[in-house]
Amino acid sequence: MADPERGPPTKPRPTNYNYNSNQYYVGTSETQWTSWLIPMFVVANVVVFIVAMSINNCPKHNLGFADKCVAKFLGRFSFEPLRENPLFGPSSDTLEKLGALEWFKVVHGHQGWRLFTCMWLHAGVIHLLANMLSLVFIGIRLEQQFGFVRVGIIYLLSGFGGSILSALFIQNNISVGASGALFGLLGAMLSELITNWSIYTNKAAALLTLIVIIAINLAVGILPHVDNFAHIGGFLSGFLLGFIFLLRPQFGWTESRNLAANARVKSKHKPYQYVLVLVASALLIAGLTTGLVLLFKGENLNKHCSWCHYLSCVPTSKWKCGN
Repeated sequence: MADPERGPPTKPRPTNYNYNSNQYYVGTSETQWTSWLIPMFVVANVVVFIVAMSINNCPKHNLGFADKCVAKFLGRFSFEPLRENPLFGPSSDTLEKLGALEWFKVVHGHQGWRLFTCMWLHAGVIHLLANMLSLVFIGIRLEQQFGFVRVGIIYLLSGFGGSILSALFIQNNISVGASGALFGLLGAMLSELITNWSIYTNKAAALLTLIVIIAINLAVGILPHVDNFAHIGGFLSGFLLGFIFLLRPQFGWTESRNLAANARVKSKHKPYQYVLVLVASALLIAGLTTGLVLLFKGENLNKHCSWCHYLSCVPTSKWKCGN
């Protein structure tokens, strides 16, 4: 089991994201949406985890070692022994059965659907709580500002992009978790700030705050058993998607529509915003297409980049980084 999350044991990642762009936003009369999609995503992840624990049924599948199951009073919902899964969750076999990302099955078993299903699975209670708290902190605010359609697209496509990059580098372990999608929302927050730069106050403070948050959470990815490639892939996908979907009208546009008929009405968006939309769209399509082609050709990008594995795990005297 893993992060996005990779094979036993896993470490929780993006923890608390408390960045609030509204404190720097000048504001207009834009619609405030009611957030319902992100809460539904949280419920869906929790339900999937409960189903996974029911199917896992530790006492039944550990005959002779049932006493090693954690929280045995939960019956079939009890957790795997901590030596196998320290995050209080199901076994790797169960996660693999339910749709964890596994390179061999995606490429040679023609199970491309695992690129999507893996983002709904979690390695354990700790993994689930860390990701769902992060999703609430980031996602609800974004959905209130931009609506469920745009935020939903960014979340799902970022998770997909994270899965692709993960499978291109991590080919000997399974990978599960929503972190790729979560990092996509972080990336979208950064590009939203950049593309709507002219309507923010305290721009430098807003940018610095967000960059520090992103850097800290990416740094956590160098720990062992954390799939930082899913984080990076999700972040890059979300960063490009933010330019496409999270444009705000330039300051004063709403008010200018109420002027006299012969008055000059401001353009809704600035020219550079349209340029960023076109460039981001081209890069996103090219990146996802190239990634899928390389993946289904069976490419292992570690062979073409001898240092890239350090992006996901840096060995120290305290731990080693295996495949």
